[in-house]
Amino acid sequence: MTLPTRPDAAGIDRLREVLRSRERLLVAFSGGVDSGLLAFVANGVLGPDRALAVTAVSTSLAPSERADCRRLAHRWGMRWIEVATAEGSRPEYVANGIDRCYHCKSELMEKLLPVAEDENAAIALGVNLDDLQDHRPGQAAASERGAVFPLVEAGLGKQAVREAARLLGLDIWDKPAAACLASRVPYGTAVTFSTLNQVASAEEALKRLGFRELRVRHYGDLARIELGGPEDLARAAGADRDAVIAAVKDAGYRYVTLDLEGLRSGNLNPGVLDGGARA
Repeated sequence: MTLPTRPDAAGIDRLREVLRSRERLLVAFSGGVDSGLLAFVANGVLGPDRALAVTAVSTSLAPSERADCRRLAHRWGMRWIEVATAEGSRPEYVANGIDRCYHCKSELMEKLLPVAEDENAAIALGVNLDDLQDHRPGQAAASERGAVFPLVEAGLGKQAVREAARLLGLDIWDKPAAACLASRVPYGTAVTFSTLNQVASAEEALKRLGFRELRVRHYGDLARIELGGPEDLARAAGADRDAVIAAVKDAGYRYVTLDLEGLRSGNLNPGVLDGGARA
């Protein structure tokens, strides 16, 4: 039977039922809407004694996202810890092939598994139904190591997750999606600390200028900026042009470009690069 994906209170109830079936749970918590909803509801259903939120900290996590995790964990009364991951030490990750996410998630799971064993808990990731249709090899790495996907079990897609978060009064319900910083680097270009730091610096500077939805795609000396809507694009090319240029150049880029198509999540993925539709 196919579960409905309507964005209503029934989705929250289904998620609660799924979580009640788990004795103890470790939630990989990145501070985004998906993992945020999962961590919040798990904390409510299981309580802090049986639910633990864990944030993986590395160069691929933007500083503002790490700060958001800390803020939300405190506000929601969750038991929360950080663990350091070292995906940058894995040659396959640095090489940045189309399976990069597999090696990144493998590193995450290997760091979470000992914590989960100490907690006698299952590891839960904030994967939703729509994610299953995208190019996300990391999901396979997580599944192979026993991770569970409660949002999928509850039949929740992206829209339903956001609506559930809104109904629960979570201030992240309309937070822009924030993929890991390595997703800004075209496949085949090495993912290094300096590259990720450069991307993070440029994006943080643009956020301080008031741009909420954005990506800075890295092409060596050139930054390709994707913004969330025509209004932002007009502002970046008009009133805030000099500030945008300065912000990105201060991060280390020599050339600053605006993508006229705007923000397209996952547009460096296979099937998009070659002109095909995004899966």
